Amino acid sequence: MPTASQGHDEQQLASCHSGMERVVARLRKTYSGWSRSTSNAQMRRDWDALFASGTAPATVQPLLADGVAAAWIRAPGARMDKVALYFHGGGFRVGSLRSHRDLMARVSAASGCSVLGVDYRLAPEHRFPAARDDALTVYRWLLGQGHAAHDIALIGDSAGGGLALTLALALRDAGEPIPAAIATMSAWTDLSASRASYDSRAALDPIHQRRMILAMAANCLDEGDDPQDPRISPLFADLAGLPPLLMQVGERETVLDDSRDFAHNAEQAGCKVTLEIWAGMIHVFQQFPEELPEAGLAIDSLGSFLRRCLSIQAMR
Repeated sequence: MPTASQGHDEQQLASCHSGMERVVARLRKTYSGWSRSTSNAQMRRDWDALFASGTAPATVQPLLADGVAAAWIRAPGARMDKVALYFHGGGFRVGSLRSHRDLMARVSAASGCSVLGVDYRLAPEHRFPAARDDALTVYRWLLGQGHAAHDIALIGDSAGGGLALTLALALRDAGEPIPAAIATMSAWTDLSASRASYDSRAALDPIHQRRMILAMAANCLDEGDDPQDPRISPLFADLAGLPPLLMQVGERETVLDDSRDFAHNAEQAGCKVTLEIWAGMIHVFQQFPEELPEAGLAIDSLGSFLRRCLSIQAMR
């Protein structure tokens, strides 16, 4: 299985260490302001504010896709006939088109395609399968608008990465057209938090620990739901028939094995998989391009993958 790991010289290491300290401080400041009494609305405002300072140029066109809120995000020169359908992260509880606007704009610039971001319903107000149903609705809407499946890729980070994978599996099981490719960043594929990296990476991950992950899972599931149900946690699904897959994940993440084990299982099922494990990186490090040079490099790699799969020439 192809695996990439980004190395550093001494000067790069010093710069990366400084940038990572700033990133971790920003994340901890946000998380430390939350308690059991913090409302969902406040958490969502805080999360949006954490990532709202991005400056990547793009046009933003809000729309309703058969009733589901979404928005076209297009970098200058992006093609309108090639689509990256994007599902944001946030543990199914926070995250929005606003928090991920900059990352989607950078994906559009790197790939040369239009990004359609999906504002799927969030938990706990809307539990499983609300997010998956919204994802299906928007994908089917795209097809209804005349976009061919071979011109569409699915992308997601964290919970959104798992959602992209469950969408593809749902389409396969329903006999519907499968997208051309899937790309994930720090995908959450196992809501039961059963992977070994929750122990092996516990001291390295500055934020995401097993207890927190299990709490997020409980927040989006109803009593009686099995977190290892393949429709909820794609790691436990039969993965045959998936399109080419790129999985990016940070070396320091407790959810490292959510990608590593998924990639192994997908390859064993006959899928074409590229796994990139980025040295020294944390959860969805791609959201911090101003502090972490690796973020830009990873987005460029993701863009190259999309161009290959969607037959897009590099933007000049």
